[in-house]
Amino acid sequence: MNNLIDKARHIPVPDAQLTVSFSPVMVKASGRQTPLELRITAPVSGDKLPIVLLSHGHGPSLYIPSKDGYGPLASFLAERGFAVIQPSHANSKIAGLPPTAPGGPMFWRQRVEELTLVIDRLGEIEANLPGLANRLDHSRIAAVGHSLGGQTVGMLLGARLTDPNDPEAQDVDLKDPRVTRGVLLAAPGNGGDDLAPAIRERYSALNPDYSHLSTKTLVVYGDADVSPHLTIRGADWHADAYRYGPGADALLTLFGAKHGLGGVAGYDAKETDDENPDRLATTRRMTWAYLWSAFHPSNEAWSKAQAALQEYASDVGQIERKAG
Repeated sequence: MNNLIDKARHIPVPDAQLTVSFSPVMVKASGRQTPLELRITAPVSGDKLPIVLLSHGHGPSLYIPSKDGYGPLASFLAERGFAVIQPSHANSKIAGLPPTAPGGPMFWRQRVEELTLVIDRLGEIEANLPGLANRLDHSRIAAVGHSLGGQTVGMLLGARLTDPNDPEAQDVDLKDPRVTRGVLLAAPGNGGDDLAPAIRERYSALNPDYSHLSTKTLVVYGDADVSPHLTIRGADWHADAYRYGPGADALLTLFGAKHGLGGVAGYDAKETDDENPDRLATTRRMTWAYLWSAFHPSNEAWSKAQAALQEYASDVGQIERKAG
């Protein structure tokens, strides 16, 4: 029950179920002095749970860019049937690597490799957690990323990256075919000439190429998410993954939304530059429906969610889909 939600409450989702959260879960990573820290949130009951890897952004808060952030999204998905795994990426301020370490401060390659490591170690991870062993479905893995996490997840889905200042980072391909669905939330758009001059000079790794993104993906962006410090373009820069990614089959545009998409990163948080219960509810419900129907093909959650959005909440957002 959430008394703050108005129109988005008509987008149908199941009732929330009891969940359990495991934290900190430590995974040793070769070449890294400290282990990768995870939080795993899952329903208390049920088997063959589909998995969501949730990749945080590079925001200004101290704790939200870590396993301890994104509670509004992680809890919502777990309460409705997913096992959600959140790493504290290498760029995390509280449990990451020093920003001066190789690859810092954004650690774009390490972030992708950390998600791959989690998939590699899934059996070991769940076996060591009481009540979770043998309950995860390793054949149904999705990835969701917000902001910089969108670029990270995009690369798992097939997007490539070229860093013009790094001779070893040319057309880098880190796609993981074990991830079969994705959701990109306010992800960076094209790099190169679309970047603001200062960003192009200082953060040359912010240069994704979505033309190879072949995995089925929902792209979500706010039409007020203008980022002049990042790009010379308008808010539609954040929709590039849909425009240029052949696998991206749906685009959710949230009207009036900024980078926080209503509050996915945290309640009452610094990252939430557009706190709005209906926008947040729409983001969460549409994300859930897209992924749930993807992993349960006979389930009509996605089609029903689209119909409800159009009928009851058309002034909150709209869906665009590619033919076929």
